[in-house]
Amino acid sequence: MSEVLRDDSLLDEGLVTLMLSNPGKLNAISVAMWRALRAHLLALDAEPHVRAIVIRGAGGNFAAGADIEEFPVERGSYDALRRYHGEVIGPTLEALANCRHPSVALIEGVCVGGGLEIAAHCDLRIASEGSRFGVPINKLGFPMAPGELKGVLALVGRATALEILLEGRVFGAAEAREKGLLTRVVDDESVEEAGYTCARRIAAGAPLAAQANKWLITRLAPAVPALSEAEWQRAFAYWDSDDHREGVAAFLEKRPPVFQGR
Repeated sequence: MSEVLRDDSLLDEGLVTLMLSNPGKLNAISVAMWRALRAHLLALDAEPHVRAIVIRGAGGNFAAGADIEEFPVERGSYDALRRYHGEVIGPTLEALANCRHPSVALIEGVCVGGGLEIAAHCDLRIASEGSRFGVPINKLGFPMAPGELKGVLALVGRATALEILLEGRVFGAAEAREKGLLTRVVDDESVEEAGYTCARRIAAGAPLAAQANKWLITRLAPAVPALSEAEWQRAFAYWDSDDHREGVAAFLEKRPPVFQGR
């Protein structure tokens, strides 16, 4: 069963943990999980006693991207594709970025695709030395959607975003730190302690100051004009391409894709 679990066991310290869980799939993020994560974040935003949110994955991995087995149904037409990215993933990442409480991604193991998008929209990212990062969707025949790319681009900038997406390479935590993806990297055995120590430092500070800092940093960042309908259509124009169909089919059939550029 795929789910996002809320753990309030440290609520007396002002900390809440959200656990991504999809056993047997490296916590690949299902539509149900995207929606549950958004619901948790909206609820937490309204709870004044919360001071920091820790987001992590179950079983030693953060998340291995979106659940591609759902793609033929959830992204099977242009309209479905628009709903999937515009009404499911995009609003979830927006809820994470806009939540008034600071968030810490505690990263172990695999953190790729949608998992990296979630981590990028958290305020801080603490990772283990053995964790792995990347967005290998070029092998699936489609680009990163606008609502997902916005936060990644804001975090690492144009050059690194292009490198990550054009190469589609999976790389280690030390390189991710060099690229600006991570706040800090610690040894594998210490990552849980380091993640919660970070969250406790946040919780020990004045919550109104933390919330004001989040708001002001967002307000003072360069504004990005909303995409026009024509631009949204261009962003998703790949939906009925041969390469898109080939990329998803190859993944599900566990074979290398053969792209033709059409």
